[in-house]
Amino acid sequence: MNLHDLKPALNSRRGNKRLGQGPGSGTGKTSGKGNKGHKARTGGGVRPGFEGGQMPLTRRTPKRGFNNARFATKYQIVNLVSLEAKFEAGQEVTPDTLLKAGLIHCVDLPVKVLAKGELHKALTVKAAAFSKGADEKIKAAGGKAEVI
Repeated sequence: MNLHDLKPALNSRRGNKRLGQGPGSGTGKTSGKGNKGHKARTGGGVRPGFEGGQMPLTRRTPKRGFNNARFATKYQIVNLVSLEAKFEAGQEVTPDTLLKAGLIHCVDLPVKVLAKGELHKALTVKAAAFSKGADEKIKAAGGKAEVI
């Protein structure tokens, strides 16, 4: 048997619906579009969000105030409990080592270290940001917290 001999199982593939192929086809004449009207015409149909002339939802809802979501810095979060589990004492923790350890998913996004859990190892942690508690716990364990 070769690749060119392979065929799908019998009746496992349905053929395309052949529109407008005469009265015996079941989809002849109007091709399943009914009679007349906007949706029966070529290119007919309404754009996404059109509500039949009613004021669309996107235009009805108020748009006041400011939302910082577009401008906010999106950090990758790493907790101290993860650093305790994945790294040995005296080791340097950088975004590259965090990526290799599987704690972050991208080197390009900034990393923020949070204080969840305890740290008993002296680590040199290099990250974009630290919570106040994480900074204190790293220093209390004899390590360094460096902002990069």
